[in-house]
Amino acid sequence: MPQEALRPSWRVRAAVLLPSPTLTPFTFWYLALLLVTTVVQRLVGQTVSAKLLAMASTDAQNLWHRPVLSLISSALWIEDSGWLVYVLIFALAVAPLERRIGAGWTFLVFASGHVLATLATELPVMWALSMGLLPHSDARWLDIGVSYGFFATAGAMVPVLAPRLRLWAVAAIEACIAVIYVTDDPGSLDALVTVAGHLIAAHIGMVGWLGWLRRRGLVGTLRLPDRRPREPAPLARSVTP
Repeated sequence: MPQEALRPSWRVRAAVLLPSPTLTPFTFWYLALLLVTTVVQRLVGQTVSAKLLAMASTDAQNLWHRPVLSLISSALWIEDSGWLVYVLIFALAVAPLERRIGAGWTFLVFASGHVLATLATELPVMWALSMGLLPHSDARWLDIGVSYGFFATAGAMVPVLAPRLRLWAVAAIEACIAVIYVTDDPGSLDALVTVAGHLIAAHIGMVGWLGWLRRRGLVGTLRLPDRRPREPAPLARSVTP
């Protein structure tokens, strides 16, 4: 039977890449939770939605008064028009990492990027506010979403890739961060803090988790399939007695 007939169709291969509750439970149920909060935003209306997001934000004001709650709640909300985009990028970066390290460790990688990048960018803002270097309005800018956690998991996927793919993966991550920055009012302090958080989170995944991935033998284990045609095995020669 020809090898082409044995290969699964592109629909089957695409379905395998999608998050599932059995193979990638963290990715699947996290996306389901984000879908719920996205629907809630649509149902409650713009005014109530704005209040919910302000309460969940990891801005300086919330971090001063309820740091743990704001760090958790800010990761439960995204812009109400971006859920399908996150399904795609989670399928490309978060789910593949979860298939290799499991749901628990994927959660830890994601949480490390979300928490550490948030603190690394917001603590200087809080210090500047306390010293009177920034206006009090900068204590209340909206800071929600899962991008820091995503870039940490995407960064952790880089060492897992084969060496010839890593440079392309790093370039894709950096390009994505740059596009977000230039489309998000690049002259504002909020945009500068966000792009710094994205870069920190990506390098937490690439560098901070590199030793852990190496100790478990996961570095360089994800390779593209070899599409070169295989040479047929030579026929066995008959042995003359």
